[in-house]
Amino acid sequence: MEEHAFLRGVYNITPTPFHPDGSLDVASVATVTRFTIERGVDGLTILGVMGEGEKLTDAERDQVIAATIEAAGDVPVCVGATHAATDGAVAHCRRAQQLGASAVMVGPPRLARSSDAALRRHYLAIAEAVHVPVVVQDHPPSSGVFMGVEFLANLADEAPLCRYLKLEDEPSPVKIGQVLAANPEARVFGGLGGLMMLEDLRRGAIGMMTGFAFPEILVRVHRAFARGDGDEAAAVFYRYLPLIRFENQARVNLAIRKHLYHRRGALASPRARFPAMDLDAGTLADLEDLLRRLGLAGGG
Repeated sequence: MEEHAFLRGVYNITPTPFHPDGSLDVASVATVTRFTIERGVDGLTILGVMGEGEKLTDAERDQVIAATIEAAGDVPVCVGATHAATDGAVAHCRRAQQLGASAVMVGPPRLARSSDAALRRHYLAIAEAVHVPVVVQDHPPSSGVFMGVEFLANLADEAPLCRYLKLEDEPSPVKIGQVLAANPEARVFGGLGGLMMLEDLRRGAIGMMTGFAFPEILVRVHRAFARGDGDEAAAVFYRYLPLIRFENQARVNLAIRKHLYHRRGALASPRARFPAMDLDAGTLADLEDLLRRLGLAGGG
């Protein structure tokens, strides 16, 4: 069996709860963790971009990591550990590992000029510092860094802990196919809120590492696909794709997702930490109409 076989399937990007005043709601971390696990996910990913990881202090990060891992029990937890500096990323990764993380997710540091050599040094330093898998997050819109197919394929060989990739460089199905053709030993997760989930799986993705307020829908798609029922996977995916698309709107995606988690009883408050965008009445009305048409208006 593959050494890190637990790292596949649907890993939900879990939101970080805040009180209405913006302070960290540690008690709700357990609530949203259990809620997500009850929806059948294979693992959790916390403190990523949509987990508002960059908005937390180091002490708050420790609180969220510890509370999530305690509530998750045997379910693996991947911890976002991106930092602008290599030393900072190493420290984040070591601390996550110390607190019991099953894996870490690390995006590239912003560079004044793109440099494969600098990126290579960054990830090799992290791989040498920890013994848990390092999920390399390839999301140029948030990092401002483009990582080429050859670089990613070579990194997977040079540092086996870094052969896991969360690929969100569009068009993601094309790049997934290219990475796996260049290095079949790479293990690739799709992301992008699930927008291209079916196509990513068809190109060889081992699962999805993404956020969505109805993670059980992504679980249904993945399980159908994994058992070879492509028609069922497509039927479920295409039925709920309008909601995936709606939730994934730029700038308001976090607000929509947290609103839905609050609506479903998983978050005590939908508050995001500033700077953040609120939802207007029109967006809320459109969302309610969509939920009603999809048979999801009951929440839960």
